[in-house]
Order: sequence, then structure tokens, then C-alpha cells
Amino acid sequence: MPHETKSDDALIDEIRACRLCAGRFAATASAHMPRPVVWFRPGARVLIVGQAPGARVHASGRPFTDPSGDRLRSWMGVDAETFYDRSRIAIVPMAFCFPGYDAKGSDLPPPPLCAATWRARVLAAIGTPQLTLLVGGAAQRWHLGTRAVSDTVFAWQNHAPAVFPLPHPSWRNTGWLKRNPWFEAEVIPALRARVKEVL
Repeated sequence: MPHETKSDDALIDEIRACRLCAGRFAATASAHMPRPVVWFRPGARVLIVGQAPGARVHASGRPFTDPSGDRLRSWMGVDAETFYDRSRIAIVPMAFCFPGYDAKGSDLPPPPLCAATWRARVLAAIGTPQLTLLVGGAAQRWHLGTRAVSDTVFAWQNHAPAVFPLPHPSWRNTGWLKRNPWFEAEVIPALRARVKEVL
């Protein structure tokens, strides 16, 4: 496993200090300030690629500290201690900050500027993980070039065992999970086995 270097720490500090989207966030219905949630170390065996932090994660400063995180940890078959061990699991969303709410109170999408600014450097710093989880459409579009989340997840065996495309674990997708019982019957056991093997 690679050791952390001063350059790795400098990159993490640089991301945490980023204010590129301050004006964008101030103009949202939530009118919040940037707070990049940075959760990775070089050499992590598992890379989780999410969308962007939600309001609860913006408040906590830790990724997936919400019901979505509970569901994702259940899918993976890991406890919180393992999940938050940065030496083993890196969590790198498509945007490091909460994008805010629109006028209707819905989450705004991850600003593309974040990935364009930071993603290549972060992935280079992490190295090559043994397992990558692509959680939701934005992550799958970036890494696989796919569009339809359902189709991408349905074809999960085309990417496993190195990559598992997953639906977002949000409560908003509970209906999708009920309509697609094959996901919990087929994908979750394979995912848990692979996570156990890698960790």
C-alpha cells in the first residue's frame, strides 16, 4: 500500500480550501457556503463514487452520514468502522460539496466544475483500487459513459468484479428496488462477497 506523502496531504488541504463554487452556492435556495467533504487516502482498496454530499453530510463533514449511507453499508455488508477507514475505503463523489437546493427544495446536480478541477488528480493520488462502486447516474456517466441507470445496473456483470454500478441508495429509490427484486437477489450477494474478498 502506498504511503501518504506531503503532496497527498497538500492535495487534500487544497480541495478542503476550494471556494470555486461559492457564488453558485450562494445563489441557490439553500444559500450555503462551500464545505468540501474529502474522504480518501492513497492505496485504498475500495473506491466509492457517489453523486455529491447532501445537506446532512454538509453539516456532519463525513460522507454518507444519512439513511442513504445506512443502506449503502448494508448493501456492502460492512459496519461503520470499516466504511470510514480511509486506508481501505476511499469515498470520492462527483462533487465534493453539497450543491444546494433549487426553488422547489430538490437537490441540485453536482456542478461539473468540481470533477473537471479535481477528479484526475484525486484518482491519480488514490491509485488503482481493486473495487469501484459507481453509485448513481453521474458516477456511471463519468466512469462508464452510460446514461440509463437501470440499464447500467441490470448489466452489472459486464463490469464486475472490478466495478459495480449501483442505483443511488436514497429512500427515493425504494420504489425502484421493489420493482426490481433481482437487484437484492443477485447483485447484493455478489457485491458483499467481492467487498469481503477485497477487504
